[in-house]
Amino acid sequence: MSDLTITDPAPAADSEFGTFTEAGDYIPRTIVENDLGDMTLDEAIAGTIIEFDDGDLVNGTIVRVDKDEVLLDIGYKSEGVIPAKELSIRNDVNPSEIVSVGDEVEALVLQKEDADGRLILSKKRAQYERAWGRIEELKEADQPVHGPVIEVVKGGLILDIGLRGFLPASLVEMRRVRDLQPYIGQELEAKIIELDKNRNNVVLSRRAWLEETQREQREAFLDNLKPGERRKGTVSSVVSFGAFVDLGGMDGLIHVSELSWKHVDHPGSVVSVGDEVDVEVLEIDRERERISLSLKATQQDPWEEFAGSHRVGELVYGRVTKLVPFGSFVQVGEGIEGLVHISEMSAHHVDLPEQVVTTGEELWVKIIDLDLGRRRISLSIKQAAEGGVVAAEYQEAFGEHAYDEQGNYIGEYPTSEEEVDYTEETRRAWREYYEQYGEEAYRQAVAEYGEGADPAGVLGDAPAAVAPTAEEPAAPGAAVPGAAAPQPAAQEPAAPEAAVPEAAAPQAAAPEAAAEEPAADEPTGQQEVADEPATPDPTAPEVVADDPAPVGEEQA
Repeated sequence: MSDLTITDPAPAADSEFGTFTEAGDYIPRTIVENDLGDMTLDEAIAGTIIEFDDGDLVNGTIVRVDKDEVLLDIGYKSEGVIPAKELSIRNDVNPSEIVSVGDEVEALVLQKEDADGRLILSKKRAQYERAWGRIEELKEADQPVHGPVIEVVKGGLILDIGLRGFLPASLVEMRRVRDLQPYIGQELEAKIIELDKNRNNVVLSRRAWLEETQREQREAFLDNLKPGERRKGTVSSVVSFGAFVDLGGMDGLIHVSELSWKHVDHPGSVVSVGDEVDVEVLEIDRERERISLSLKATQQDPWEEFAGSHRVGELVYGRVTKLVPFGSFVQVGEGIEGLVHISEMSAHHVDLPEQVVTTGEELWVKIIDLDLGRRRISLSIKQAAEGGVVAAEYQEAFGEHAYDEQGNYIGEYPTSEEEVDYTEETRRAWREYYEQYGEEAYRQAVAEYGEGADPAGVLGDAPAAVAPTAEEPAAPGAAVPGAAAPQPAAQEPAAPEAAVPEAAAPQAAAPEAAAEEPAADEPTGQQEVADEPATPDPTAPEVVADDPAPVGEEQA
């Protein structure tokens, strides 16, 4: 039998139990090695807890995301709390859209311990602290900042540049932008024009950045632009003093005085944003990079047109637009007004224009002076009553063919809506009447005054109008004249230019009697205008005494 040698089994490295010696003593398994060295356990525990104060920046890991707060482990005895409003510079955001569990973030300590013993942190304030330093460096270096548009506020946009940067609406583009909503989410570059850390205020200008980056293109555009040129453009903005037009490289301004030959109350009544227009370049200011444009320069000058088609001595039909102490202004064409001096209102003495005419009244006047250079027209009601040559545009209605041998008017004058070419002012007057007095009164007025079926364009089934009687007043802006039409002499042939002698007396009086000038102390034998039929007659005179006055007084 051989000898056996028994040795102590070595404990397995992965054994869950200790071992025994030959003597039966238990040797426990090694669990933790003493790696503290000379440190005590308390010292080792204290070394794992960080020290910080309010206002310090700390780093940590997101361990929980709730709808109203986020928990951040920064190695403190408890997790720090970041309220939802302290997560981002954006308002009303969902915390889960900003951070996720496991994200490493930097936060600023707001309160080391609040009333509930919690550590309150702010991710947003940490961003501010980091961003301010960067923004100040960029401002000193005159460099632009960039960031997404996160909000539209009153007067402009808010950009996320690490903090909330304000971009005024007037500085978003080279011209003012009305609708800012399309910019939400866009990445924009802008220059810093104001920086105030104490007020937490950063003001940006994208226009300044565009001007700097597009300077060469603008200079080249201005070099190729010459005064007097006509260009096509698009109305980009309408303001109280005019309209801006995009010429394809730069914007030019059409001042309100250059929009139309007529008086313009507001530019919006002439052009709208998006309109395609032809304009003429008036002036170029290269230093200020300003372009002055004109819309009316591309249109026919109504004064030149009127002067080319009318001459002194002709009779024209007009409407009284304004009364002044020295006379009245009468509109005789689109955008053309002339002055009837008080001395040319009647053959008798007139103290006030109101004694002869009223605003809105339509009547015949004679052109006694036409000064195209000064854009002045002198008119006369007194001389129109003596007869004369009607202007070319009235020849069809009031030429010699429109009168019989006795001088009675037998022509046709448009009275239906289809025949009457209403001006916008006439239609507006009827619309105001409709809005003030209602549909029933409007229908009655239309029927009574013979203004066509629906001069205001507010009815879909308007009845046909009835021609007015001689006793009825003229409707607002009526197309039918209130004065009588010119009548040719009964026994003398009309001249080629359709000259019309003085009006005939009642009951077709002899031409000789009509041609005689009445004495001051005896009746004229002529009818009052109110007793005339509704048919237009520009030569119907007033019952007046002889009181000659100077002709062609200069218009005020």
